[in-house]
Amino acid sequence: MKLFAFTDLHASITDFKRIEAKIKKRKPDAIICCGDFTIFEQNIEQVLKKIDAFGFPVYLIHGNHEMDAIVKKLCSKTKNIQFVHNKIFKMGDYTVVAHGGGGFYGKGKLAGDKEFEEFVQKNKDKITGQIVLLTHAPPANSALDYISWMDDHVGCKSYMDFIKEYKPILALSGHIHETFGAVQKLGKTILCNPGPSGRIIII
Repeated sequence: MKLFAFTDLHASITDFKRIEAKIKKRKPDAIICCGDFTIFEQNIEQVLKKIDAFGFPVYLIHGNHEMDAIVKKLCSKTKNIQFVHNKIFKMGDYTVVAHGGGGFYGKGKLAGDKEFEEFVQKNKDKITGQIVLLTHAPPANSALDYISWMDDHVGCKSYMDFIKEYKPILALSGHIHETFGAVQKLGKTILCNPGPSGRIIII
């Protein structure tokens, strides 16, 4: 399956043009947006319309720059975008676990996300097969959550615990601008921050 993933677009016209060109050239089976596609929801309807106009199925979560209720309502009016926060769904042969929002989980605190943990516990019977994890914030203590000027990791412990237990084949996240483009293999899991210019991922 050919995916095109991007994150933290923040309504950048330059990055949007790069994304559009890559999508037209590579024609993915699906597009994944890991949140923060706006700057605190400025022109959010226009940005979503442009994403919808890619013409491919889009699975989207909100970031810390968007409110889930607003994104959910606006996505329901689009043709191609599915808002998948707190959802477990099938994408081809894969089971996707999606959780948006969040951000910095605390310098050196290895903080978790109780909402995510409760969501997983409630739906653990559905989390089977080949799994893809989709979050906005990165998993803790990884190449994706390290900020050099802080000399610390600021990701979510709950996401890393999920990865260790369920061993997804792919874990996509964003939020940390310093790690745009970072890829790490952790056991059988590929961790990736696709950045605002996006990247093709084959699974």
